[in-house]
This record gives sequence, C-alpha cells and structure tokens, in this order.
Amino acid sequence: MSFARYPKYKDSGVGWLGEVPGHWDVIALKRIASLRSGDSITAERIEETGEYPVFGGNGLRGFTSEFTHDGHFVLIGRQGALCGNVNYANGKFWASEHAVVVSPTKEVETVWLGEMLRAMNLGQYSVSAAQPGLSVEAISNLRTVVPPISDQVAIADFLDREIAKIDELVGEQQRLIKLLAEKRQAVISHAVTKGLNPDLTTKYSSFEWLGDVPTNWEIRRVKHVVCSFEQGWSPQCEAFPAEGDEEWGVLKVGCVNGGEFNPSENKALPGTLDPIPSLGICAGDLLISRANTRELVGSVAVARRGYPHLMLCDKLYRVRVTSSVCDPMFLSRYLSSHPARSQIEIAASGASPSMVNIGQSTILEMPIPLPPVKQQIEIVESIERETNGIVALITEAERAIALLQERRTALITAAVTGKIDVRDYAAKSEAA
Repeated sequence: MSFARYPKYKDSGVGWLGEVPGHWDVIALKRIASLRSGDSITAERIEETGEYPVFGGNGLRGFTSEFTHDGHFVLIGRQGALCGNVNYANGKFWASEHAVVVSPTKEVETVWLGEMLRAMNLGQYSVSAAQPGLSVEAISNLRTVVPPISDQVAIADFLDREIAKIDELVGEQQRLIKLLAEKRQAVISHAVTKGLNPDLTTKYSSFEWLGDVPTNWEIRRVKHVVCSFEQGWSPQCEAFPAEGDEEWGVLKVGCVNGGEFNPSENKALPGTLDPIPSLGICAGDLLISRANTRELVGSVAVARRGYPHLMLCDKLYRVRVTSSVCDPMFLSRYLSSHPARSQIEIAASGASPSMVNIGQSTILEMPIPLPPVKQQIEIVESIERETNGIVALITEAERAIALLQERRTALITAAVTGKIDVRDYAAKSEAA
C-alpha cells in the first residue's frame, strides 16, 4: 500500500523528525501534557487478581483494591531495563512509582500521543547504567511535533485499523510456531521414551507419568549416569556480550532456551575481574537452567564444541555424563521431553511465578529409560533428521514476524511524524 504526502513541508529543527507537514506545530512535550510519576505501592498490596490493575514500568504488574487514576492515559516506563516503553491504561487503575503518567493539558488524541511517544524512542534518554531510569524533567523538555486535533484523530484511526491487520498476521505466525514446536516436542518425546522400532515389545516403567518403555531398555536414575554436577559464578558483568573467542564472558541463563546452546547469550566479564578457567564450557557439556520462569526452568542444551572463554553462571547447572552409559545429547532430549518436563515443572518452587528454581535432586533423582549407547546415538540422529524441517519452518515464521514488526514500527513512525498523509485513508474507511 502506498500513501500520499502532505502538500507542504517545513524543517522541524529537530534532528530525528526532519521535515514535517507545514501546518503542524513543533513544541516541547510539556506544552501539551504534564508528566508525573505514579504512587508507591508495596508488593504485598499487589495480587494476581483484583478490582483495579496496577501498572509499573513494564506494564501490568497485577491488581489491587484501590486506584490512583480514572480515564484513558499513556504510561511511560520510568525505571528498569525497559524504561521508556509505552503502554496504555483505560478506566480506573493504580500507576506505580515506576510508571510516568502522561496527562494532556490540551486537547489531544490519546492513541496519537502514545504512538508519538513510542516513535520518540524515549529509552535512549535513560541515565545510570546500574539501574536505567528516565528524568521526567528531561523528557518533558523534548521537542515533538503536534498536528491539529483532526489530523491526530485521522492518524489514530488509521493506526487502529492498520496495526490490527499487522498484529493479526503476527498472531497467525505465532500460532504456527506454537503448533510446529508442539510437533517437534512430540517427535522428541516419542523417540526418547518409545524408541524408533514400533514393533518392539514394551514393559511398564513403574512410573505413571512415563508409562511403557521398550522391554530391552533399562530404567535408571539420572544420578547413575552422571559423573559431575556443578553450577557456576555470576559476577557483576557488562551489559554487552563478549567479543570474539578470546574475550571472557559469563553465560546468561537464556543460552539454553529452545533446546539448542546459544553462545551469544552471554555478558562480557569486566577487565577488573579475574576469570575462572575451570568454568569454561567444553564440548559435550550439558547445561540446565536452574532458575527461570516455570515454562523455561529446566531448559537444557548441549555445547557441541568448546567455548573455553565462556564461563558457567550460577543459574546454570553443568552436567557431565559417563559416556559408556549415556550420550549427553540423548539425556538432553529426554529432559526436554513431555514426561520429563511435566516432572520438572511440578518440582519447581519459588515465591514469584517469574522466577522459580529446581534443585539438583530434581534432576538427579529423575528416572530415565536407557537403551544401549549405540541406540541412544541413533535415536538422537533420527530426531535431528525428523525435526530439521520443523526447525526451518519455525525460523521462517520467526523471520516473518520480525519483518512484520519492522513494518509496524515504520508505519507508526511515518504516520505520527507526517511522512505519510493518512487523512484520505480515514475518509475512505468511513465512506466504506
């Protein structure tokens, strides 16, 4: 879809805005709205369900029995890793001290205002590396572009329609990814608990959640195939990853998400700290996340080669197995199977749903059905052959989502900064 431009433009005098429509104003944000941090609220007062939503720096935090605001407002994250992000609140709600409430002092369209603030990329103005935060005064003094209210309404209507279309396409790709991931998981689960030969006789495993397994497989505890089990070190690291193979880094817990080891998920070790070489990753190391959300805790992956300058963090377990009894990739696939995952999620504990833990005993005491090592390797190779195509389709869908999100961002920015004239679009939509 192509869009017209406004008839006349002028230089805004603001670098990121460039030229803007000639009849739009360029003024400081404080001329159209007041920005004020919300009110403090303790964690004990926030519940999972309740009458009024509580919004913090990253959006919805939970619910409480009181409210601080009533209406349709734009909220800006004031503090934290996502400071500068934009959310909307409608109706009665509590804005916490980590959210900045944007209250218009002139007639403005709320969606236009929110998307303009999003286009301003407010996170770039954060200060303090340890705990990023925004200065309300500094943000208030930023200059922005303000169209007439009729143009704001046209832009908001346009974005409501067009963004909804893009979001629906994103949703379709996300649903496809979910279905593909479930198919991949089913392939893995069947292979590591039933084997590759459908004609093999089976026996009861003695565990209801595991069911029947091939008769010639042994049932052992994981602890009987493990020769070492340890966790690492999490010093205060840089906010960026290590560069190259020679710079020291500490792995992040997300390096095992998805079942494949991702070495780029690390943080550089500051030059003032001495590395611990013994924590460097070796080929065949099986890594397990010991602390994460309930859906991700216990995620597992195997390093297929050595990364001697990437160190184990304390939120990861490193497991080394006795190679004559167990193949590390087979154990990895088993721990990511449906039966094993069900037990890991049940055993995970923690006060916060966003961070639960599993102890070493959860893994070590877990029963595992073991064929001979040769068969284990054959099963792993078969899984890879069967799932390669699924993984390729997931990657393609993820790429489509990234492109749609880029399109979404570009469309919003173009509309709110006047690079495209959407007034005729709004008129045609109303006529239709």
